[in-house]
Amino acid sequence: MKALITGCTGQDGSYLAELLLKKGYEVHAFIRRFESTKNIAPILPQLNVHDVDLLDFPSMLAAIQSVKPDEVYHLASQSFVGSSFDSPVHTGEVTGMGTLRLLEAIRMSGVKPRIYNAATSEMYGGGENLDESTPFAPKSPYGSAKLFSYWLCRNYRESYGLYVSNGILFNHESIRRGSEFVTKRIAEGVARIKRGESNFVTLGNLTAKRDWGWAPEYVAGMVEMLKLDEPTDMVLATGEAHSVREFATEAFKAAGIPYRVLVDSSLMRPNDIQVLSGNPAKARRLIGWEPKVRFTDIVQKMVAHELE
Repeated sequence: MKALITGCTGQDGSYLAELLLKKGYEVHAFIRRFESTKNIAPILPQLNVHDVDLLDFPSMLAAIQSVKPDEVYHLASQSFVGSSFDSPVHTGEVTGMGTLRLLEAIRMSGVKPRIYNAATSEMYGGGENLDESTPFAPKSPYGSAKLFSYWLCRNYRESYGLYVSNGILFNHESIRRGSEFVTKRIAEGVARIKRGESNFVTLGNLTAKRDWGWAPEYVAGMVEMLKLDEPTDMVLATGEAHSVREFATEAFKAAGIPYRVLVDSSLMRPNDIQVLSGNPAKARRLIGWEPKVRFTDIVQKMVAHELE
């Protein structure tokens, strides 16, 4: 089996590449020139790397025709919600139009892979117990671009018969999370305080609640989704919502130091989501997916990694 991954150098892409290699796949990756390969450094010699950017349609088409993948995992995007307010046009080009270029390249190539598209809970715009039937109402340029990507996949599935499934994943974390994300910022900040390098962790909205899971488990769910006879759209979530304040509190507890947080209003988003949690009943029913790493375990793993 040959798999092609976009966004291979990110948190999810790196875990996915490792998993597929263990399963005996031949793994190909679209990696932009000068992109950091830190997350995939141990497995880089085992990957087939292609210098392809989501903005470059001809190179994308040529690579797909050359590789002829059995499965395509489309994870690449401008994925930080906060940055999407600062760079909405870039976010739309990469996250939205990037998906269109990929789908059109696959359609024109004549190759018939099974395609996984990384959708997001940010498309909902907030709420609890959200599932595949919940209406979408994004509150950020990132969520809007992802919703465009989601509907493109539905359209290409219905119009051209492409096997393409949308994974509507809620927040999922790991030791490889980018430093721009609040969970990583908390874990890094707590470690700096523990080492005597800082006095406080500076955060924005402490009351915002998110459904936080463990990234390697969510990546395994992506692979299982493409084993289904028919493509579909599926929520992966824990069903639990915890606030940023709770995450920070658990992080300080894990490090064994007093809670020290400063609130900086400049870190607040123009239109933030207060609560976001999902219902993974469909995933449980169709692919037997069940999150096992719980909230406190996630916090402890991230903090322990930063302390090491």
